Amino acid sequence: MKTVAISGKRLSTRIEKLGEIGRTKDHGVQRLALSKEDRQATILVSEWMVEAGMTVSHDHFGNLIGRKEGRNPDLKPVMIGSHIDSVRNGGKFDGIIGVLAGIEIVQAISDASLAHEHPIEVVAFCEEEGSRFHDGLFGSRGMIGKVTEEDLQKVDDNQVTRYEALKDFGFGVDPDLIGESVRQAGDIKHYFEIHIEQGPFLDSNNYPVGIVSGIAGPSWFKVKLTGEAGHAGTVPMSLRKDPMIGAAEVIKEVEELCMADPNAPTVGTIGRIASFPGGSNIIPESVEFTLDIRDIELERRNRIIEKIVDKIKQVSKNRGLNYEIERNVDVAPVKCSGNLVKSLKEASEQLGVDAPVMVSGAGHDAMLLAAITEIGMVFVRCRNGISHQPKEWADTEDIVLGTKILYEAVLKHI
Repeated sequence: MKTVAISGKRLSTRIEKLGEIGRTKDHGVQRLALSKEDRQATILVSEWMVEAGMTVSHDHFGNLIGRKEGRNPDLKPVMIGSHIDSVRNGGKFDGIIGVLAGIEIVQAISDASLAHEHPIEVVAFCEEEGSRFHDGLFGSRGMIGKVTEEDLQKVDDNQVTRYEALKDFGFGVDPDLIGESVRQAGDIKHYFEIHIEQGPFLDSNNYPVGIVSGIAGPSWFKVKLTGEAGHAGTVPMSLRKDPMIGAAEVIKEVEELCMADPNAPTVGTIGRIASFPGGSNIIPESVEFTLDIRDIELERRNRIIEKIVDKIKQVSKNRGLNYEIERNVDVAPVKCSGNLVKSLKEASEQLGVDAPVMVSGAGHDAMLLAAITEIGMVFVRCRNGISHQPKEWADTEDIVLGTKILYEAVLKHI
């Protein structure tokens, strides 16, 4: 197969156009899953898929799927994917470049009339970020059959259930039919994804791109501590059952546990915290906070989680509190396919690019697809390693380079 051009101008223009949908006042992006902004972005991305020569559909998990048939439509598809939803007040590159690069690769193949045996699918997965229903990786979990009725009944901040949001989204999405959209092992030949690194390694070492060898597994919790509300001025400190102080103890322990081994890549994050009833002159009755623990080694991650749970129990007992711990996401770390890592590395060498093999600290849809197919990932550097905020930035030249590497690797497998 001959090499064809990847259009940096087209990629850049499309990134900017998508960045206008859900734009925030400080030039970030807020495009929560199954929202009106997500619907608007879906329509636009669908148009680009059609331009590239794909037929467009949605599955019943809300995943947007563009498909270009191969000469043998009975063969298993090679899939390229990522997401177009965002975190709250996030950046315009996270997830987006994976979907747009997939469309660009199909566009290049179509423009050059390149023949290929296997179908190609480009997927924008529904709610990778988890910013609306607080559990993340929904569309990819659904595609591999890991969505439950409980997942469908989760509510957003306005008490809208995910089931209701899917029903209202349109595009033929029907959560009552999700069983029809599950893929089995062997249904997909390979899965590829390109994503900004979201960390500083590539930028600080002056690498434009990297090849991912494995992905750290995230475990997400919601913790609720309940004590006794009271007047801030009249209840003595020694008689309080204050869940806020208990939460502070636990949160400090999370930091200390994750930093105990300076050579381990374990990270812990408290992303949201809220008190009830929330008055400045009221001792809280309850405090809720989220907990995100990640590591590339499952056993080490789980040991730290056990210690955090023990700390929650200890603090609750000592302070007369009740506790609830809800586990929303639990994804094991995964390794990328040695076969696809090799293909991506060979493609980078073919293009004269020094692309280091590295581990991803962030979770991605690819790690769910690993349960049913081989996965391969390319990272693109982002300025100063900044992500999940408006200052997130990746240079077009780097995105094009990563797309070219992915393109060359995909050609070997279609």
